[in-house]
Amino acid sequence: MTVRVVYFAWVRERIGRSDETIEFPADVKTVADAIRWLSTRGPEYEAAFARPDVVRAAVDQTHVPHDTSITGARELALFPPVTGG
Repeated sequence: MTVRVVYFAWVRERIGRSDETIEFPADVKTVADAIRWLSTRGPEYEAAFARPDVVRAAVDQTHVPHDTSITGARELALFPPVTGG
């Protein structure tokens, strides 16, 4: 499954890119699976996803919990908690 993955804020800064198109392995089925798999791609990904519980996600521009399926998704966005002021 090929998905465009978009990174925001400090997730983007730690990885060093704003987005990429990724061919996920067949066993990656949820947002949590994707984050876990991404964290194995190198030290920059490991740093970005060191605390996966604080990373927020959106699938096709809809905010979702980590147990949401990404099967058939066109886009997965990953970002830190949003703060306002």
